[in-house]
Amino acid sequence: MDEKRVLKEFSNAGALLEGHFVLSSGLHSSKYLQCARALMDAKRAARLCKALAAKVTSEISKPIDLVVSPAMGGVIVGYEMGRQLSVPGIFLERVEGEFDLRRGFDIPKGARCLMVEDIVTTGLSSREAIASIRAQGGSVVGAACLIDRSNGKAKVGVKLVSLARLAIPTFDADHVPDELSDVPAIKPGSRGLK
Repeated sequence: MDEKRVLKEFSNAGALLEGHFVLSSGLHSSKYLQCARALMDAKRAARLCKALAAKVTSEISKPIDLVVSPAMGGVIVGYEMGRQLSVPGIFLERVEGEFDLRRGFDIPKGARCLMVEDIVTTGLSSREAIASIRAQGGSVVGAACLIDRSNGKAKVGVKLVSLARLAIPTFDADHVPDELSDVPAIKPGSRGLK
């Protein structure tokens, strides 16, 4: 699946939004990818994750024992990637601001883990998830996401495989362009405004 088709899947789902958004990173943007809308159709989620799983297996040579995703955005894509790769998929949740395992999940010592996100912007959540996986005893063989909106600039500490890369400008809160500052900001992600 090429990048144009990936973006068409998001567009068809009404998952490419325009306005003034505050991202999970705290950065501001005029565009937002509402991945949950793209993944709410199980057939679309399967198509996207099947393509991502194929790309992962072609670009990451190490075996994968477990898919681990950060909640909330990574839960659906992580589950579907586990299904596509025929390995279990679990997710991390924030406990007092830090990613941790709950719900009886565990990572066997030395398990070869693929960290999977929906969207990567700065890579902060990915780096936090990878640190948690390692703290739990897992070995992170790589990372994957549907969309890398940093256009390859985000560094997560391991190889990051994405279905599509986009260059979508982001702005610090105190450097929002005038045309964007005139539009009320909304926070559609999983972390509330601070």
